[in-house]
Amino acid sequence: MAATAGATLPELKERMGHSSDRAAMIYLHATQERHQEIADTLSAMTRAQLKGTAEKPSGTRRARRGRKQS
Repeated sequence: MAATAGATLPELKERMGHSSDRAAMIYLHATQERHQEIADTLSAMTRAQLKGTAEKPSGTRRARRGRKQS
């Protein structure tokens, strides 16, 4: 639950009393809810990126526009 709450690996190691990353990683488990949160976040980031590129033409589009005017 601490990992889902955003704890970093060093924080998790300290909380669990582990000295190695490997030992701490053994006890980390993915949940379906967390998979969905990750997917939703990635989708939102992608939409934002695509929205930003829709407003600004890409280098290829600018170059093609320049050729048509010549």
